[in-house]
Amino acid sequence: MSVVRSTVTGCGSFLPDNVLTNDDLARQVDTSDEWIVQRTGIKQRHVAAEGQVTSDLALEAAQRALENAGRKAEDIDTIILATATPDNTFPATSVTVQAKLGITHGFAFDVQAVCSGFVYAMTTADAYIRSGISERCLVIGAETFSRILDWEDRTTCVLFGDGAGAVVLEKTEGSGTNADRGVLTSHLRSDGRHKDKLFVDGGPSSTQTVGHLRMEGREVFKHAVGMITDVIEDAYEATGLSSEDLDWFVPHQANKRIIDASAKKLGIAPEKVVTTVQLHGNTSAASIPLALDTALKDGRVKNNDLVMLEAMGGGFTWGSVLLRW
Repeated sequence: MSVVRSTVTGCGSFLPDNVLTNDDLARQVDTSDEWIVQRTGIKQRHVAAEGQVTSDLALEAAQRALENAGRKAEDIDTIILATATPDNTFPATSVTVQAKLGITHGFAFDVQAVCSGFVYAMTTADAYIRSGISERCLVIGAETFSRILDWEDRTTCVLFGDGAGAVVLEKTEGSGTNADRGVLTSHLRSDGRHKDKLFVDGGPSSTQTVGHLRMEGREVFKHAVGMITDVIEDAYEATGLSSEDLDWFVPHQANKRIIDASAKKLGIAPEKVVTTVQLHGNTSAASIPLALDTALKDGRVKNNDLVMLEAMGGGFTWGSVLLRW
Protein backbone atom coordinates (compact mmCIF):
# COMPACT_ATOMS: atom_id res chain seq x y z
CA MET A 1 0.00 0.00 0.00
CA SER A 2 1.46 3.36 -1.03
CA VAL A 3 1.60 6.39 1.25
CA VAL A 4 2.14 10.08 0.60
CA ARG A 5 5.61 11.37 1.49
CA SER A 6 7.10 14.88 1.44
CA THR A 7 10.46 14.72 -0.32
CA VAL A 8 13.14 17.40 -0.54
CA THR A 9 13.86 17.98 -4.22
CA GLY A 10 15.94 21.16 -3.98
CA CYS A 11 17.96 23.21 -1.53
CA GLY A 12 19.52 26.66 -1.61
CA SER A 13 21.03 29.28 0.69
CA PHE A 14 22.20 32.86 0.80
CA LEU A 15 24.54 34.85 3.06
CA PRO A 16 25.08 38.63 3.04
CA ASP A 17 28.44 39.77 1.70
CA ASN A 18 29.52 41.53 4.89
CA VAL A 19 31.59 39.21 7.13
CA LEU A 20 32.10 40.19 10.77
CA THR A 21 35.02 38.34 12.38
CA ASN A 22 35.73 37.89 16.08
CA ASP A 23 38.61 40.32 15.75
CA ASP A 24 36.20 42.88 14.29
CA LEU A 25 33.93 42.44 17.30
CA ALA A 26 36.88 42.74 19.68
CA ARG A 27 37.28 46.30 18.42
CA GLN A 28 33.66 47.06 19.34
CA VAL A 29 33.12 45.30 22.69
CA ASP A 30 35.22 43.79 25.46
CA THR A 31 35.82 40.36 23.96
CA SER A 32 38.43 38.36 22.03
CA ASP A 33 38.66 35.70 19.36
CA GLU A 34 39.92 33.22 21.96
CA TRP A 35 37.02 33.94 24.34
CA ILE A 36 34.37 33.54 21.63
CA VAL A 37 35.84 30.41 20.05
CA GLN A 38 36.38 28.69 23.40
CA ARG A 39 32.77 29.20 24.49
CA THR A 40 30.89 28.91 21.21
CA GLY A 41 33.10 27.66 18.37
CA ILE A 42 32.15 30.72 16.31
CA LYS A 43 34.88 32.43 14.26
CA GLN A 44 32.79 34.74 12.07
CA ARG A 45 29.24 35.63 11.04
CA HIS A 46 27.55 37.46 8.15
CA VAL A 47 25.65 40.72 8.67
CA ALA A 48 23.04 42.18 6.33
CA ALA A 49 23.86 45.47 4.65
CA GLU A 50 21.94 48.64 5.38
CA GLY A 51 18.59 48.39 3.60
CA GLN A 52 18.93 44.61 3.09
CA VAL A 53 15.89 43.00 4.75
CA THR A 54 14.85 39.46 5.63
CA SER A 55 12.75 39.02 2.47
CA ASP A 56 15.78 39.91 0.34
CA LEU A 57 17.80 37.08 1.87
CA ALA A 58 14.82 34.71 1.70
CA LEU A 59 14.24 35.49 -1.98
CA GLU A 60 17.84 34.66 -2.92
CA ALA A 61 17.73 31.35 -1.01
CA ALA A 62 14.34 30.49 -2.51
CA GLN A 63 15.49 31.14 -6.08
CA ARG A 64 18.53 28.92 -5.55
CA ALA A 65 16.40 26.13 -4.07
CA LEU A 66 14.02 26.31 -7.03
CA GLU A 67 16.93 26.16 -9.47
CA ASN A 68 18.39 23.19 -7.62
CA ALA A 69 15.02 21.42 -7.79
CA GLY A 70 14.60 22.20 -11.49
CA ARG A 71 11.37 24.04 -10.71
CA LYS A 72 9.92 27.42 -11.63
CA ALA A 73 8.29 29.75 -9.14
CA GLU A 74 4.84 29.06 -10.60
CA ASP A 75 5.24 25.38 -9.69
CA ILE A 76 4.98 26.28 -5.99
CA ASP A 77 1.55 26.30 -4.32
CA THR A 78 2.63 26.97 -0.72
CA ILE A 79 5.31 29.12 0.92
CA ILE A 80 6.08 28.71 4.62
CA LEU A 81 8.74 31.08 5.91
CA ALA A 82 10.24 30.70 9.37
CA THR A 83 11.57 33.93 10.86
CA ALA A 84 11.75 35.88 14.10
CA THR A 85 12.88 39.01 12.25
CA PRO A 86 10.18 39.84 9.70
CA ASP A 87 10.35 42.83 7.37
CA ASN A 88 7.21 44.27 8.97
CA THR A 89 4.88 43.49 11.86
CA PHE A 90 2.52 42.58 9.02
CA PRO A 91 2.08 41.42 6.31
CA ALA A 92 3.93 38.16 6.64
CA THR A 93 7.39 38.21 5.06
CA SER A 94 6.42 35.09 3.10
CA VAL A 95 3.81 37.11 1.21
CA THR A 96 6.49 39.61 0.22
CA VAL A 97 8.65 36.73 -1.04
CA GLN A 98 5.64 35.32 -2.91
CA ALA A 99 5.18 38.66 -4.68
CA LYS A 100 8.89 39.01 -5.47
CA LEU A 101 8.82 35.53 -7.02
CA GLY A 102 5.84 36.54 -9.16
CA ILE A 103 3.53 33.89 -7.66
CA THR A 104 -0.14 34.90 -7.70
CA HIS A 105 -1.75 31.61 -6.71
CA GLY A 106 -1.67 29.37 -3.65
CA PHE A 107 -0.90 30.76 -0.21
CA ALA A 108 1.97 31.90 1.98
CA PHE A 109 2.44 32.47 5.70
CA ASP A 110 5.14 32.86 8.35
CA VAL A 111 6.02 30.56 11.25
CA GLN A 112 7.54 32.04 14.40
CA ALA A 113 9.31 29.53 16.61
CA VAL A 114 12.66 31.36 16.70
CA CYS A 115 15.57 28.93 16.23
CA SER A 116 13.18 25.98 15.91
CA GLY A 117 11.32 27.75 13.12
CA PHE A 118 12.66 25.73 10.21
CA VAL A 119 11.82 22.42 11.92
CA TYR A 120 8.32 23.74 12.68
CA ALA A 121 7.94 24.93 9.07
CA MET A 122 9.11 21.59 7.64
CA THR A 123 6.68 19.71 9.90
CA THR A 124 3.82 21.99 8.86
CA ALA A 125 4.61 21.65 5.16
CA ASP A 126 4.80 17.85 5.53
CA ALA A 127 1.38 17.80 7.21
CA TYR A 128 -0.11 19.98 4.44
CA ILE A 129 1.31 17.71 1.75
CA ARG A 130 0.19 14.50 3.42
CA SER A 131 -3.33 15.89 3.97
CA GLY A 132 -3.68 16.96 0.33
CA ILE A 133 -3.77 20.72 1.01
CA SER A 134 -0.45 21.28 -0.78
CA GLU A 135 1.59 19.48 -3.42
CA ARG A 136 4.75 21.53 -3.68
CA CYS A 137 5.99 23.73 -0.84
CA LEU A 138 8.79 26.24 -0.57
CA VAL A 139 10.06 26.08 3.02
CA ILE A 140 12.35 28.95 4.01
CA GLY A 141 14.29 29.95 7.11
CA ALA A 142 15.51 33.55 6.96
CA GLU A 143 16.80 35.98 9.59
CA THR A 144 18.38 39.39 10.07
CA PHE A 145 19.16 38.90 13.76
CA SER A 146 21.71 41.71 13.62
CA ARG A 147 18.72 44.09 13.78
CA ILE A 148 17.62 42.90 17.24
CA LEU A 149 21.03 42.61 18.93
CA ASP A 150 22.35 44.88 21.65
CA TRP A 151 25.79 45.53 20.20
CA GLU A 152 27.07 46.57 23.64
CA ASP A 153 26.16 43.22 25.20
CA ARG A 154 29.17 40.98 24.57
CA THR A 155 27.35 37.87 25.83
CA THR A 156 24.82 37.97 22.97
CA CYS A 157 26.11 40.13 20.09
CA VAL A 158 28.96 37.68 19.39
CA LEU A 159 26.60 34.75 18.89
CA PHE A 160 24.29 35.63 16.04
CA GLY A 161 24.42 36.26 12.31
CA ASP A 162 22.18 36.83 9.30
CA GLY A 163 21.33 34.47 6.44
CA ALA A 164 18.69 32.37 4.72
CA GLY A 165 18.17 28.82 3.52
CA ALA A 166 15.32 27.11 1.69
CA VAL A 167 14.14 23.73 0.46
CA VAL A 168 11.52 22.61 -2.04
CA LEU A 169 9.33 19.92 -0.52
CA GLU A 170 7.21 17.89 -2.96
CA LYS A 171 4.48 15.27 -2.78
CA THR A 172 5.76 11.80 -3.67
CA GLU A 173 4.53 8.24 -3.26
CA GLY A 174 6.24 5.88 -0.82
CA SER A 175 5.85 2.34 0.42
CA GLY A 176 5.35 3.37 4.05
CA THR A 177 8.72 2.01 5.20
CA ASN A 178 11.91 3.63 6.49
CA ALA A 179 13.41 3.07 3.03
CA ASP A 180 11.15 5.77 1.56
CA ARG A 181 12.66 9.07 0.51
CA GLY A 182 11.11 12.03 2.31
CA VAL A 183 10.04 12.98 5.83
CA LEU A 184 9.70 9.83 7.95
CA THR A 185 8.67 11.43 11.25
CA SER A 186 8.55 14.81 13.02
CA HIS A 187 8.27 15.73 16.68
CA LEU A 188 7.61 19.20 18.12
CA ARG A 189 7.59 20.54 21.68
CA SER A 190 7.28 23.84 23.53
CA ASP A 191 7.29 25.01 27.14
CA GLY A 192 6.41 28.65 27.73
CA ARG A 193 7.60 28.58 31.34
CA HIS A 194 11.11 29.24 30.04
CA LYS A 195 10.29 32.47 28.19
CA ASP A 196 12.51 34.70 30.34
CA LYS A 197 15.60 32.63 29.57
CA LEU A 198 15.68 33.68 25.90
CA PHE A 199 13.50 36.50 24.60
CA VAL A 200 13.35 39.94 22.96
CA ASP A 201 12.43 42.75 25.34
CA GLY A 202 10.09 44.53 22.95
CA GLY A 203 7.06 44.10 20.75
CA PRO A 204 4.07 45.94 19.23
CA SER A 205 1.65 45.04 22.03
CA SER A 206 4.00 45.40 25.00
CA THR A 207 6.46 48.22 24.37
CA GLN A 208 5.62 49.44 20.84
CA THR A 209 9.30 48.90 20.02
CA VAL A 210 11.34 46.18 18.32
CA GLY A 211 13.49 45.53 21.40
CA HIS A 212 16.74 43.60 21.84
CA LEU A 213 17.55 39.95 22.36
CA ARG A 214 18.16 38.91 25.98
CA MET A 215 19.48 35.54 27.06
CA GLU A 216 20.49 33.62 30.15
CA GLY A 217 23.20 31.62 28.43
CA ARG A 218 23.91 29.10 31.19
CA GLU A 219 20.22 28.32 31.63
CA VAL A 220 19.73 27.82 27.89
CA PHE A 221 22.74 25.49 27.73
CA LYS A 222 21.48 23.54 30.76
CA HIS A 223 18.13 22.79 29.13
CA ALA A 224 19.27 22.43 25.52
CA VAL A 225 20.95 19.03 25.54
CA GLY A 226 18.11 17.30 27.37
CA MET A 227 15.42 18.82 25.18
CA ILE A 228 17.25 18.05 21.96
CA THR A 229 17.84 14.40 22.87
CA ASP A 230 14.21 14.06 23.96
CA VAL A 231 12.72 14.72 20.49
CA ILE A 232 15.40 12.73 18.70
CA GLU A 233 14.73 9.70 20.89
CA ASP A 234 11.03 10.12 20.03
CA ALA A 235 11.97 9.92 16.35
CA TYR A 236 13.90 6.72 16.96
CA GLU A 237 10.97 5.22 18.87
CA ALA A 238 8.54 6.14 16.07
CA THR A 239 10.66 4.54 13.35
CA GLY A 240 12.64 1.83 15.10
CA LEU A 241 15.85 3.47 13.91
CA SER A 242 18.86 4.56 15.97
CA SER A 243 21.87 6.85 15.90
CA GLU A 244 23.86 4.11 14.19
CA ASP A 245 21.45 4.23 11.25
CA LEU A 246 21.95 7.96 10.65
CA ASP A 247 24.12 9.15 7.81
CA TRP A 248 24.03 12.78 8.92
CA PHE A 249 23.05 14.79 11.98
CA VAL A 250 22.22 18.40 11.04
CA PRO A 251 21.51 20.31 14.25
CA HIS A 252 20.59 23.93 14.79
CA GLN A 253 23.88 25.82 14.75
CA ALA A 254 23.72 27.67 18.08
CA ASN A 255 26.86 26.67 19.91
CA LYS A 256 29.46 24.00 19.18
CA ARG A 257 29.52 22.90 22.80
CA ILE A 258 25.77 22.17 22.69
CA ILE A 259 26.13 20.34 19.35
CA ASP A 260 29.01 18.21 20.62
CA ALA A 261 27.32 17.40 23.93
CA SER A 262 24.07 16.41 22.21
CA ALA A 263 25.81 14.17 19.68
CA LYS A 264 27.82 12.49 22.44
CA LYS A 265 24.74 11.84 24.58
CA LEU A 266 22.92 10.35 21.60
CA GLY A 267 25.88 8.23 20.51
CA ILE A 268 26.21 9.98 17.14
CA ALA A 269 29.70 9.69 15.72
CA PRO A 270 31.47 13.08 15.34
CA GLU A 271 32.10 12.48 11.63
CA LYS A 272 28.32 12.35 11.04
CA VAL A 273 27.71 15.82 12.49
CA VAL A 274 27.36 18.76 10.09
CA THR A 275 28.74 21.88 11.78
CA THR A 276 28.75 25.35 10.23
CA VAL A 277 28.40 27.51 13.35
CA GLN A 278 32.07 28.49 13.07
CA LEU A 279 31.37 30.25 9.75
CA HIS A 280 27.81 31.52 10.17
CA GLY A 281 27.24 31.99 13.89
CA ASN A 282 23.71 31.34 15.13
CA THR A 283 21.38 32.30 12.26
CA SER A 284 18.27 31.11 14.12
CA ALA A 285 15.64 29.68 11.72
CA ALA A 286 18.13 29.86 8.83
CA SER A 287 20.82 27.73 10.45
CA ILE A 288 19.59 24.23 9.51
CA PRO A 289 18.95 24.91 5.80
CA LEU A 290 22.26 26.81 5.61
CA ALA A 291 24.05 23.79 7.08
CA LEU A 292 22.15 21.41 4.80
CA ASP A 293 23.06 23.37 1.70
CA THR A 294 26.70 23.47 2.76
CA ALA A 295 26.77 19.68 3.17
CA LEU A 296 25.02 19.18 -0.16
CA LYS A 297 27.41 21.42 -2.05
CA ASP A 298 30.50 19.73 -0.63
CA GLY A 299 29.11 16.29 -1.48
CA ARG A 300 28.47 14.94 1.98
CA VAL A 301 24.67 14.60 1.86
CA LYS A 302 23.51 12.40 -1.03
CA ASN A 303 20.25 10.88 -2.23
CA ASN A 304 18.88 8.19 0.11
CA ASP A 305 21.00 9.35 3.06
CA LEU A 306 19.19 9.28 6.41
CA VAL A 307 19.31 12.79 7.89
CA MET A 308 18.26 14.00 11.34
CA LEU A 309 17.37 17.68 11.78
CA GLU A 310 16.88 19.19 15.23
CA ALA A 311 16.57 22.61 16.83
CA MET A 312 15.78 24.42 20.04
CA GLY A 313 14.77 28.06 20.34
CA GLY A 314 13.27 30.75 22.52
CA GLY A 315 10.01 29.94 24.18
CA PHE A 316 11.33 27.30 24.69
CA THR A 317 10.47 25.53 21.44
CA TRP A 318 12.23 22.44 20.14
CA GLY A 319 11.75 19.69 17.60
CA SER A 320 13.18 17.09 15.24
CA VAL A 321 12.61 15.96 11.66
CA LEU A 322 13.94 12.63 10.43
CA LEU A 323 14.04 12.30 6.67
CA ARG A 324 15.62 10.30 3.91
CA TRP A 325 17.21 12.61 1.35
